[in-house]
Amino acid sequence: MSINLSPETIRLLLILAATVAAHAAARLVLQHAEKIAARTSNIWDDSLIEAARRPLPVLIWLGGISFALHLIHRQTGEQLLEYVAPARDIGVVACIAWFLFKLIRELGNNVVSARSRAGEEVDRTTVDGLSKVARITVAVAAALGVMQTLGFSISGVLAFGGMGGIAVGFAAKDLLANFFGGLMIHLDRPFNVGETIRSPDKQIEGKVEHIGWRQTRLRATNMSLIYVPNALFTSIVVENPSRMSHRRIRETIGLRYDDLGKMSAIVAEVQAMLQNHPDIDTGQDTVVAFDQFADSSINLVFQAFSKHTKLSQFHASKQDILLRISDIVAKHGAAFAFPTRTLHLNQPAS
Repeated sequence: MSINLSPETIRLLLILAATVAAHAAARLVLQHAEKIAARTSNIWDDSLIEAARRPLPVLIWLGGISFALHLIHRQTGEQLLEYVAPARDIGVVACIAWFLFKLIRELGNNVVSARSRAGEEVDRTTVDGLSKVARITVAVAAALGVMQTLGFSISGVLAFGGMGGIAVGFAAKDLLANFFGGLMIHLDRPFNVGETIRSPDKQIEGKVEHIGWRQTRLRATNMSLIYVPNALFTSIVVENPSRMSHRRIRETIGLRYDDLGKMSAIVAEVQAMLQNHPDIDTGQDTVVAFDQFADSSINLVFQAFSKHTKLSQFHASKQDILLRISDIVAKHGAAFAFPTRTLHLNQPAS
């Protein structure tokens, strides 16, 4: 028993078989390429393979199905099938955009992973910022490609966008200010995610948890969340204690006026102690001096820079220094002053 197939049916079966074969071949090629890429340290090949893993089969089937529908349209003249070509073009643009979105994400993750494994510092804020800009660029290009496919004039769209941009700028100036504020944060990098910042101009202090395009999220010391519009960072002073190289210790110590003769020896011994203290950076200015005749005390002032920037370690180091100074004062038979007042009474006339 023989089955008679028309030439048109044979062509459709051949197209289906070719599509299945192309899908299988693409899968085998990607698997082989993945094994080769696993033996290299280049992040580009891993990112390209992972980004193409799903869009490539969809693109192959899209081409095969659209070609088959095109043959059916030539045979039947069905008007609905006239939309196959623009639908195919839109699908191709969508697959390319899908591939680029995945490539951007994979590159960002691989860059962070590679630097972390190498023990290098990872600037996650910059990676996220560049990824966001790249995704916006791909989305705009894909939208323009789809409009071109649908028959819209790109020049007209751009001209309308230019005129409409003025109206949108006035209507959403705060939103745009926050957007450009976020862009400047990503470019200038005054702080990164995970760093603690504060502003002397505003009552803002906390650890940066997220930097978005509209606002930045901080975790305050009392563990509450602070949402700061990005535009605010363009007009205020921002301190970044996380990037300090040292922490300064500066204290004034009041001694009794009775200990004036012991001041020189105390100053010299405190100076020597600070110079030999393991937590003090002697490359920075270290000052110990008799500073002032105060109302109830003679004041010794000292300044030094601790190597510790972590707050807990800094306070432990400062405590040790203050206790050593207390021992030095006691060793010389001196004592700390406290507010006193002398009252002179006139003797009554006899």
